[in-house]
Amino acid sequence: MFGTLRKKKADVAVLSDMVTKQRRYDSLVRALHTDIFRYAFWLSGDKHVAEDITQETFLRAWRSLDSLKDDKAAKAWLITILRRENARRFERKQFDYSDVEQDLLEDVYSSSNEDETEQYWLRRQIGKLDIEYREPLLLQLIGGFSGDEIADMLELNRNTVMTRLFRARNQLKEALDTPEVRGQSNG
Repeated sequence: MFGTLRKKKADVAVLSDMVTKQRRYDSLVRALHTDIFRYAFWLSGDKHVAEDITQETFLRAWRSLDSLKDDKAAKAWLITILRRENARRFERKQFDYSDVEQDLLEDVYSSSNEDETEQYWLRRQIGKLDIEYREPLLLQLIGGFSGDEIADMLELNRNTVMTRLFRARNQLKEALDTPEVRGQSNG
C-alpha cells in the first residue's frame, strides 16, 4: 500500500516537472523563434535551410533545457546552439567544386529586382566580410547582443570583439565610399 502511494506521488512529481518544462519551452519558442530564425537566415541565406537549422536548434534546446539556468540568457544560449548547428551542416556537407568563380554566377532564381536596392548591397558587403568580422557584427545587428554577450558566445575577449566590430563597420564604410557605389566611374 505504501509502495503504491509513493509511486503515485513520484508519478505526479514527474508529470508536474514535465508540464513545467513544456511551459518553459513553449514560452521560449514564442519569445525567441523570430530572432533565431532571422539569424539562421542571415547565416544560411536560404529560407528552407534557415527553417531546418532553427528547428534543429529548438530540438537541441528542448533536450538541454535543464542546462539553461538563467532565462535571461536564453537568447544567447539559443544563438550558440544555432551557430553550432550551422557548423554541423558544413561538417556533413560535401561540396562539389568547380572552376567557375562563385561571384560571377548570375542569380536566376530571385523573383525581385533586389540587386538595385541598398539592402541587397549591404547584405552582399556584409557577406564579403571575413567571418571573424561578419559574425560579431551580425550578432550585434540581428541579435541585438552587447559586446560582452558576443564575447561570451564567441569565447573571445570583449576588447577583441569591440575591435572586430569597429573594423567591420570601417570596412563597410570604405566599401560605401568607393566610386562605383556613389555612381562615379574610375575612368
